[in-house]
Formats: sequence, C-alpha cells, structure tokens
Amino acid sequence: MSEQNVTNPDQGGEWWRSAVVYQVYPRSFSDLNGDGIGDLAGVVDKLGYLELLGVDAIWLSPVTRSPMADHGYDVSDPRDIDPIFGDLETFDRLIAEAHDRDIRVTMDLVPNHTSDEHEWFTQALAAEPGSPERARYIFQDGRGENGDEPPNNWTSVFGGPAWTRVPATDDEPAQWYLHLFAPQQPDLNWETPEVLEDLQKTMRFWLDRGVDGFRIDVAHGMAKPEGLPDLEEPATVLTHTDDDPRFNRDGVHEIHRAIRAVSDEYPGTANVGEVWVSSPEAFAKYVRSDELHLGFNFALASAAFDADEVRSAITSSMEATSAVGAVPTWTLSNHDVHREVSRYAPAAEEFGLTPGQALAVGAQRARAMALVELALPGTVFIYNGAELGLPNANLPDDSLVDPVWESSGHTDRGRDECRVPIPWEGSEPPFGFSSSSETWLPIPADWATITVEAQLEDIFSTLSLYRQAIELRYARPEFGGDTVEWYGAPEGCIAFRRPGGLVCALNASTEPVPLPPGEVLLVSTPLESGQLPPNAAAWLI
Repeated sequence: MSEQNVTNPDQGGEWWRSAVVYQVYPRSFSDLNGDGIGDLAGVVDKLGYLELLGVDAIWLSPVTRSPMADHGYDVSDPRDIDPIFGDLETFDRLIAEAHDRDIRVTMDLVPNHTSDEHEWFTQALAAEPGSPERARYIFQDGRGENGDEPPNNWTSVFGGPAWTRVPATDDEPAQWYLHLFAPQQPDLNWETPEVLEDLQKTMRFWLDRGVDGFRIDVAHGMAKPEGLPDLEEPATVLTHTDDDPRFNRDGVHEIHRAIRAVSDEYPGTANVGEVWVSSPEAFAKYVRSDELHLGFNFALASAAFDADEVRSAITSSMEATSAVGAVPTWTLSNHDVHREVSRYAPAAEEFGLTPGQALAVGAQRARAMALVELALPGTVFIYNGAELGLPNANLPDDSLVDPVWESSGHTDRGRDECRVPIPWEGSEPPFGFSSSSETWLPIPADWATITVEAQLEDIFSTLSLYRQAIELRYARPEFGGDTVEWYGAPEGCIAFRRPGGLVCALNASTEPVPLPPGEVLLVSTPLESGQLPPNAAAWLI
C-alpha cells in the first residue's frame, strides 16, 4: 500500500477513481468460530493477506441481520450485524484495523427490498389494506374473480411468480405483495417518503462508524412503473432487458440523488451501484455527477474470451462513462457471476479435451484477462478467489442452497458454485477455511494445489501474478491517464496503450503472435520464442 500512497494520491479524497477493490463474500472468506460459515473475525484475521495482495479497499457482501433466505440480501435489521458474522464490536474492530493498514471498508446496502421478517413487513401483514403500514411495500388487489390471480404477470428474477398472496384481514379480500426476488424479499414502495428516510438513517448509522461507502444492491431497481404493466415477453431467470418494466425506470435517478446527498455529508466516501443495464446511454445516467460515484459495469464480465467482444466491452464502457465525466469500472466475476476460469474454459467434448484440460485453458485465459482488466483506467473489482484462479465448484444437487435452485423448480442451479469457501492452506478440505469439516458449501478436494499457501510459495502462480500486477499498477507512471488508444493487432488479438506509456496486448487467437514494440513488463504466460502465445496477455513499456 505504501507505493499507492506515494504514486497514486487520493486526488482530493477521490480514492475510488483508480482503486483496486476486493470483494469479500463473508460466508466464504474465513471462519474463525468454527461453525463452517465465514465471519467478520475471519476477515480481521486475513487483513494481512489483503494488505499483501495490495488492494485499496474491500467490499463486504451483506453482514446485517437476516434470516438468510438469500444469504443476507433479505435484511431484517439494516442497522445491526447478524450473529452468524459477529457483532458491532467486531465490525468496528474490522474497520479500525483495516484503516490502520490503509484499506478502506465498504459494505452492501439493500434498498430495493427487506426481509419478510423485518418489523415493517410484520406490521404490514397485521394491518388493513390501504394502511400506512402496507404503504411501505407494494400490496395490490388481485385480478380475476375474488382477486385470485396475481395483479400482473411479472415473474421473479429467481424464477416463479413475483407475487405472493397474504391472508385476508376481517372483511377485506386477501391482497398480493410484490417480490422481484424471493418471496421472503418483499419490495419496498419508494413512493412512500418514510422508505427513503429510513435508508438515509441506515447510511448515516454505518458512515458514522467509519464505513467508506456502499455497494448498492439492485441499483437499477426500486422505482416501479405507473400501473405495473404486464411483461410483453416472458423473462429469463437471473436476467432482464433494458426495456423490462420491472427495472431501470426513470424515477430511480431521483432516489440516487437523495442517496448521493447523504454520501456528500461524509467527504471521502463513495458508492458503487449494481447496475444491470446493457445500453451505454442508460448506464451513463446512473453515474452522473449527482448520482452514483461508480456503477458496476458487467460488460467485461459478460464478454466471451474473444478479441472483438473484449474490445467492444472496453470501448462501450469507456464511452458511457466519459460522456458524463465518470469513472469506468471493471470486473470479471462476483458472487452472482460464474467464475472466469470456468466461463472461459472451452467446451471439453467439442474440442476433444478432458474437463481438466478445458479448465487449464480457462485458467490461462483468466490470467490473461486479469492483466487486461488491471491495465485499464478506472476502478477494478476483484472477487475473492479470482486471484487464486478458482473455477466454479462442481457441487452435488443435495448441497445447493441458493434460492434460485428451488424457485426455478430445479432447472437453474443458481450461484452456489461460484460461492464456495476460499482454500487457505493444507492438503485436504476445509483447507484452513474453518476448523469444522462441515462447511456451508463443500470445498472440492482437488483444490489442494491452488490454496493461498501453495500459491504464495510459487512465483508463477495466479496469486503471484495478481500481486505483481497490482504493485506495478501503483508503482509505474506508465499507468497514468484516463483513456486508451487502440493499436493495430493481428486477427484474434487486441492491443491498447495508456497515455502514460503502458501497452497491453491480448492474444485470443490460436497461434503465437509478435509483440508490439517495447520492453516487456509482465506476461500472464511465458513467451514462446519471443512471441505472445495463445490465451495470454502482456504488458510492455
């Protein structure tokens, strides 16, 4: 971190403009109390590792009180820590010790919905239709005879209907409540001023404790269209389009301006929104100067390992943010997105490979894309385990706990396979993650060769590559500038140059190619007779 403090100053407190942020998925990071589930004490215990890696900040996935129907994204008390993870005292210690190491701490904020065990929803169920208690959520009368059909045809992002009927009260017919995710996650009604007031109270509660900002869940949600019109086309599980009436409504921008106003009371803090929109023009609206500081851009995480797709993702992302003077963000995976090693692996049968050989190719491609990502201007988000080159885990059906698995009628396996606990050390599960052999998701035994311990001792490991790349990103002046200039490149390849002088070349073709002119600074894979091999990237100055 010392290099970062010298060569990458805060830019007037705007540390987030070129930061490397590490996403900690607390359930799967480090378990110190031995119950098989990661906790805040475990994060504190591993801060030395994060400092060694060289990151600027961490983003904690939800640690607030929750019944855990969606692993913390169903919040029952947004201003307390869930006992699974620890308590407020441990949280305060995490912030203090992270700050002592020059690591900032951001945390998830969930404004679109609450848990069905939140006191507000309990009050809503006990209240009459049309009451102030029900006005905090989206309750509607049903359609059809006796209101027996849902108010519209919306489906949940997790699969199944987006409406659940509640018992009738006295002489009133039973109403339905909206949940764009699990039934245990009723959507809040942002037309009710009390909802915003409560969120602002939550923000100040954590900011006063020293939190450096928030990752805002479903930042393109919250605002609902007038009349709640039907979907014209059936929606796919875990996806939606820009014209989907459930999301990306104009009214959401007023909400983000109100959220930004609170952040502005705490200089040096920053928010990043989970913004699942495809259009660069739509994305740009979220990162205007009075809304989000940063927007998660999933273009790179959605691109195949293909030169044209990668270049298009970079170009469209930078055009969207530059249009409004914002900062681009880059990520290759997170707790909702399959790990890049598995995503980039070719289909084994199609190419005559064993599954292990296919994953080895995926791992080479993931290393290459890490160099592409870390060469770009803006803010980089690394999902815990990406720096180890972890693939998705092959989990048996009976171990799956993601609500998507049940909601989809066992047609979609959900996101568990990219949420498996981190392997730290040793030769067999749980690899130092926990003192318990029963972890909340099983850890594959064949991860013994890719533990943190094994990789720290190997200068050619993926972990060592990440450490070198992050250190160079901070230490070298060639990474200066906010733009990229594209070079001519062989077919199936791309190359770009930063204004400071760094050149990044990616070979996504099937043959070795000559490198651009310059001195080689770092390669993801050793050169072949001075040429860049397939599935590899290089930095040059």
